[in-house]
Amino acid sequence: MSQAGSESAAAKEPSFKEGERVLAYHGPLLYEAKVQKSENKEDEWRYHVHYLGWNKSWDEWVTNDRLLKLTDENIRKQQELEKSQVVDKNVKSGRSAQHKPKGSNDAKTDKEDTKIIVKGKKRKSQPGGTEEKERKSSESLFMSHFPSTLKKQLVDDWEFVTQLGKLVKLPRSPTVDDILKKYLEHRTKKDNKINDSYAEILKGLRCYFDKALPAMLLYKKERQQYSEEVKGDVSPSTIYGAEHLLRLFVKLPELLASVNMEEDALNKLQQKLLDILKFLQKNQSSFFLSAYDGGSKGTDGIKTK
Repeated sequence: MSQAGSESAAAKEPSFKEGERVLAYHGPLLYEAKVQKSENKEDEWRYHVHYLGWNKSWDEWVTNDRLLKLTDENIRKQQELEKSQVVDKNVKSGRSAQHKPKGSNDAKTDKEDTKIIVKGKKRKSQPGGTEEKERKSSESLFMSHFPSTLKKQLVDDWEFVTQLGKLVKLPRSPTVDDILKKYLEHRTKKDNKINDSYAEILKGLRCYFDKALPAMLLYKKERQQYSEEVKGDVSPSTIYGAEHLLRLFVKLPELLASVNMEEDALNKLQQKLLDILKFLQKNQSSFFLSAYDGGSKGTDGIKTK
């Protein structure tokens, strides 16, 4: 076989196999993913990937240049990218460098904050239009600032349940309700006052968690456990804990991107939600189970600084 023929044959073979675990670029960072499908279009291979621990709504088709083999060297590269990721001043102040704020005073922002979580008013958008692009940018921003240790927590959670068949022992301690109350106490102490805006956001999160859990936050293997544990008027937020609350945060970008809010207010709300995530991260050892083999951790040693 000639060299040209050999190269042609090689081009017909995909670089990554279906079912293979890889590292995939999403924005500036690398995430662990799994190749679900592959196809060759116009002599170029494309791969449909699922980001491990993330909702299926993040699944997408990518080309070879977005994927890396899951090797020790590339894992180190992933860690280096996370360490070098710098949050610019615009992002810290709740403004995306890619967007120009449309203007919104603090009072309006507080009202918008509560409306988005509690009511979730939809906005219309045309595929490929400006609002669609803003939605994707907003989702990508939220995902890129998701604490790295919590991303690993999501992957471990996915593996325990779907691959090893282990479940979180219920009821959890602390519960979602407990965690949200502790966060409000943390904010009240930090701000030296009760912040009504945060109180309403947490109230909305609790309500959304109770409704979203049976609809979109459970893996198939967990449904029987849910039917056994949540009966009558019992709220899931008083039964489940940090593991399932974290899954809700993966869903939030979809909710955030579909509501009718001023862009500046939306960015400020994202920063508040990311602050709640940081609180989860700081208390990761006491809020989350290290393994799904029974037992639950206590709530002592809450970190607030």
